Amino acid sequence: MKKRDLRNLGLAELEEFALELGLQRYRGRQLFHWVYGKCVDSLEMMTDLSKESRELLSENACISSLLEIRTQVSSDGTKKILFKLEDSHTVESVLIPDEDRLTLCISTQVGCGMGCTFCLTGKDGLVRNMKSSEIVNQVLLVQKGLQARRGITNIVIMGMGEPLSNYNNVTKAIEILKHPLGPAIGARRITLSTAGLVPGIKKLGECSLNINLAISLNASTDEQRNLIMPINEKYPLKNLLDACRKFPLRKGRMLSFEYVLLEGVNDSPDDARRVSKLLKGLHCKINLIPFNEFPGSTYKRPSDGAVFKFQEILTDHNYSVFIRKSRGRDILAACGQLREKINLPFEQ
Repeated sequence: MKKRDLRNLGLAELEEFALELGLQRYRGRQLFHWVYGKCVDSLEMMTDLSKESRELLSENACISSLLEIRTQVSSDGTKKILFKLEDSHTVESVLIPDEDRLTLCISTQVGCGMGCTFCLTGKDGLVRNMKSSEIVNQVLLVQKGLQARRGITNIVIMGMGEPLSNYNNVTKAIEILKHPLGPAIGARRITLSTAGLVPGIKKLGECSLNINLAISLNASTDEQRNLIMPINEKYPLKNLLDACRKFPLRKGRMLSFEYVLLEGVNDSPDDARRVSKLLKGLHCKINLIPFNEFPGSTYKRPSDGAVFKFQEILTDHNYSVFIRKSRGRDILAACGQLREKINLPFEQ
């Protein structure tokens, strides 16, 4: 019989698993706390379970992990971690330090099927969805590596992949990350970024996760967006923004719109004015991201002047607009630069 991976089970599943083994239901809560809260990687470390219970578990269960292949450190302190999965595919996570927070950007798919032309992640297409255990393990392993030092304060689900294409595993992972017996990361400190999968946005709005939502807009017309984000042909701007307008926001929350600025493509003053009209009436903030160039890219980063002008126009229309400081560009850890490395040579 194949052993159950405890890190693929949520709280209710662990309680049911305990019952299946002939243990009391509350043992499932203990398992959850050990596996996710205390981050143990050995059943023998679960000292509040009897020796007989641990032996029973060892016959029927295991605790999965990821293999950290390499960590690169940027000149700005950003760290990019390359993890190997059980099938030898790899994913990247990015740890971003700031004065008042420590943010971990995590991946949800091996590769990506969205085909955004400005993003390195999708160049090889989608390989597969990540399991909930693989998503959560990124957080647990990075946190464990921090030891007694400052802990992870924020999670952004905007690494490799489209989270809403892997909806069930992603939302299960979020429930685990939020749980007070687990990592206990508050909903206000978790942000999910989507390329604009309208059904997924609606579904996310109907669930009880209450996390932050960021939408990759990146264009001011359907014609533009069709060219750089093929998903727009299926879910054009009107449908996307209708879903955003219906997305429930808790008090004090707002939507985030991410806008990657590509020189000569979507960075003109007219584009800024069109964006201001598109987002009219939405309680939102706008993050401008000057394009992060990578080897082989056909796009260019716009001038600082063009970026500031774009910001000025949107600010004049009463939007909160921030220019996202690209962290980790020198190690290809910035937005749109992550990629599965299995077929690429490792840098020395």
